[in-house]
Amino acid sequence: MEIRISPRFERNYKKLPNDIKGKAKTREQIFQSNPFDVRLETHKLHGKDDGRWAYSIDYEYRIKFMFFGKGAVLYLDVGTHDEVYR
Repeated sequence: MEIRISPRFERNYKKLPNDIKGKAKTREQIFQSNPFDVRLETHKLHGKDDGRWAYSIDYEYRIKFMFFGKGAVLYLDVGTHDEVYR
């Protein structure tokens, strides 16, 4: 699976604590194997984020993304639940 990164994602990823960055890398490996692995708690978003998806890094942090093309995703944002869903 090809993963592309938006400027917003890149900017917010740099601000994450180092332990969360490590967890995010581990989760990304799982995501690349199976984006709907139960450990990720992948879910479709609604409302203003209709057509977008998110998965959990841990209890507090999420990665928001969207599917595009065949076998490709765009990471849109990363942060706490409140930051990503604002």
